[in-house]
Amino acid sequence: MLDQWFLTAEERGNPDTDLDSRHPDGQAWTTGNLVRPLVHGRAYFSRLLEVVEGLRAGDLLLFTDWRGDLDERLDGAGSEVGRVLGRAAGRGVTVRGLMWRSHLELLSFSSRPNRRLAEELNLSGAQVVLDHRVHRNGSHHQKLVVVRRSAGTGGTGSASSTSSADSADSADSADSADSANGPGDDAVAFVGGIDLCYSRRDDAAHAGDPQSQPIADAYGQAPPWHDIQVEVRGPAVGDLERTFRERWDDPASPNNPNPPRQAYYRFRPVETDPDRLPPQAEDPAPVGPHAVQILRTYPRRRPHYPFARHGERSIARAYRKALRRARRLIYLEDQYMWSTEVARLFAEALRREPELHLVIVVPRFPTQGGRFALPPNLVGREQALEICRTAGGERVGVYDVENHAGTPVYVHSKAVTVDDVWASVGSDNLNRRSWSHDSELAVATIDTTLDLREPADPGGLGDGARVFARELRLELWREHLDWDGDDAELLDPEAGFKAFRRRAEQLEAWHHGGQVGPRPPGRVRPHQPQRLNRLTRAWAAPLYHAVYDPDGRPRRMRGDNTW
Repeated sequence: MLDQWFLTAEERGNPDTDLDSRHPDGQAWTTGNLVRPLVHGRAYFSRLLEVVEGLRAGDLLLFTDWRGDLDERLDGAGSEVGRVLGRAAGRGVTVRGLMWRSHLELLSFSSRPNRRLAEELNLSGAQVVLDHRVHRNGSHHQKLVVVRRSAGTGGTGSASSTSSADSADSADSADSADSANGPGDDAVAFVGGIDLCYSRRDDAAHAGDPQSQPIADAYGQAPPWHDIQVEVRGPAVGDLERTFRERWDDPASPNNPNPPRQAYYRFRPVETDPDRLPPQAEDPAPVGPHAVQILRTYPRRRPHYPFARHGERSIARAYRKALRRARRLIYLEDQYMWSTEVARLFAEALRREPELHLVIVVPRFPTQGGRFALPPNLVGREQALEICRTAGGERVGVYDVENHAGTPVYVHSKAVTVDDVWASVGSDNLNRRSWSHDSELAVATIDTTLDLREPADPGGLGDGARVFARELRLELWREHLDWDGDDAELLDPEAGFKAFRRRAEQLEAWHHGGQVGPRPPGRVRPHQPQRLNRLTRAWAAPLYHAVYDPDGRPRRMRGDNTW
């Protein structure tokens, strides 16, 4: 059944990559993996710290990021991102990074923190490239860490976090690494929506990261932040490493071609001619029951990516294929959900399948407010949600999240499950930019282990519910609904949909009733997008399409509305 859900190599639509042909069986996915969701930045950062501090001389650490803050702590004092990665390089670990070069701080981007992180790590012995090989007005949005142990250095993830001086930390963490921690511990990767930067180190209580970057005033001084990363072990780590190497080996200049920026680089140069990586080791051995397909977005640009001369839109194509198989329940969390082209795919599924339900969790407010910044952020979502609601009516539920103090939680996660079979977690948002314009990376997972709890086959196609997708959905729902009882009601697509709506409506009624009596359980409320008047929409829509959510597809594909 995997070929009914996953893309084939031909369906990926990118003959320039060897991501699929490198597999011995020729399939466009790998089996025998173990994928673990890490919900919230604190869980991810803690696990990443454990892995990195266990690395020794000769090991390999590769990372890509959209934004990185040198002093963001992964845990306590001494666990700052720059110090942790710098210590690893000082121990002889081969540390290589690709940070987006970024637009200017004046435009609310991250050129300065990305440059600081790259400069400091390069001084420590790492090589970090500020990479601007992007589409015009585009970005590198992939969030990836790959760790490969050299032969004989043992398993990852055995050293504990540390807070002493750098030199002592380096020695202690090297000495404390065990020789092995079980199958697959020589290779691990992390993929998802979590950058190594401010605001991300939150947990289920959603009190926010003590090191926060201000966003819209409604979120407060320490914005609560909901996000997801996955930890991947097994053969799929080889595909993720190959994804990094394709970008690293791109011969094009990583500099921004803008003349003023070029002049600035002459005074503040950062690594632009990195060393070649050591040869890629064999893919890790099978370690678990999960089939994994690596999905990407790359735009068509000039000069061409040698690994995607016409771009790659496998994330969009994977959604299109999975949604055609949806029958009972689509659950998604997304930062944006604001493109009409994306919404139409969900609307088509809702019209085709009269028993299909759609639950969407989004942020209550965009990150940016103000008279001129807010409307372009609102216009796309207003249109997209209207398309879905028109198609599905009462079978569509759209919600946002708050913590128990009533402060909105910024939903930054990018996750979807379809009929408790197919699940995807990545850096990609549900918009044109992520599906065609920026670089993105996602991990689609199908568990070979059936979940026999009723309904055992919610889609009715004989695929059966799968443990990974179902447990991912239930973990997220338990948190959002404050659900501490039996899962039976949540397992059934229609009953679970009603339970979600019931908790949201109860909390909404409590707020509207003056918050009298105990606060009802649950953290979700019905999402009420702000309506724009006709005049505001008239000027905001062109700005939204041109700047906020550009379309990176070739002209012919735009005309045909294909991906």
